[in-house]
Amino acid sequence: MIIVGVKLGASWPGTRALLFRRSYSRKMAEAVANVARRINATVEEGKDSLDLSSCQLISFPEGVFKVLRTVSENIRIITLAGNQMKAISSKFFSTFTQLRELDLQGNILTKLPDQVGEMEHMTSINLANNSFSIFPEKLTEIATLERIDLEGNNITELPLEKLSTMPALKWLNVKSNPLNSSNHSALHSPYKFDILLTTD
Repeated sequence: MIIVGVKLGASWPGTRALLFRRSYSRKMAEAVANVARRINATVEEGKDSLDLSSCQLISFPEGVFKVLRTVSENIRIITLAGNQMKAISSKFFSTFTQLRELDLQGNILTKLPDQVGEMEHMTSINLANNSFSIFPEKLTEIATLERIDLEGNNITELPLEKLSTMPALKWLNVKSNPLNSSNHSALHSPYKFDILLTTD
């Protein structure tokens, strides 16, 4: 009986690990299938939007570029919210050149590639609840950009001069950021765009 007990005890962690791996593999397979379904819907239904929110992505899937290459110029809205993305590639912005709205909230991004500044049609970008400590200044080069959401990041300073020269900017959300005192004071001055701040 003691021998049987030892054998069962020894095998239990292995069994538990195997069950965990199977569960994890099943979840990953479901996530991949979910991504595939959404991409196919965009292509087959001729949609101008792509929703890959909450798909457990750690980066934008390379295969998606190939699948969407014939329709990439039709895509106007992309949602990648609620994933675990640490970075987004320059290829993303050079592929989806007609993008109007981009939602990247709830990831762990710390920066954007320089190519984002070359977007000619983007009007709205949501970067709330990421890990930015520096304001992504290339956004100030987008002449069409109307809305920037950076709530819930770690930004301490804003490029106020550059922001004030943006021709289309109407709305900037920097609530829940540890802005330095000089920035905080300067933001109470009148600007031609609305600013959302955390008030003490």
